[in-house]
Amino acid sequence: MGILLRLAASAAAVWVATMLVPGISVTAETLLGTIGTFVAIAVIFGLCNAFIRPIVKMVGCGLYVFTLGLIALVVNGALFMLTSFIAGLLDVPFHVDNFWPAAILGALVVGLTSWALNWFIED
Repeated sequence: MGILLRLAASAAAVWVATMLVPGISVTAETLLGTIGTFVAIAVIFGLCNAFIRPIVKMVGCGLYVFTLGLIALVVNGALFMLTSFIAGLLDVPFHVDNFWPAAILGALVVGLTSWALNWFIED
């Protein structure tokens, strides 16, 4: 049950990002399609973060130290753009227009909102 709640929190975080950040759009035609799109994007973004982020952190650990961790914003934005690309390949109606400001701010909003919502979910 916990994983479903965390998935719902991530989907809600993607929804908040589409509402706050210009350049992030979901073009589903129905309410059910829109909700399904948010869930699908939450899954894709979660998988990108689970599999690609550790590799990037290991390879670029010097950049993380040199920039005092600020490179993580760029990495999150790149993963958000990758999520948009994968969504396009899978015909999921989600699109991020550009890297700056849409992808970076969108990833930041998704991360902060997801963190805040997951804070209320018990382990």
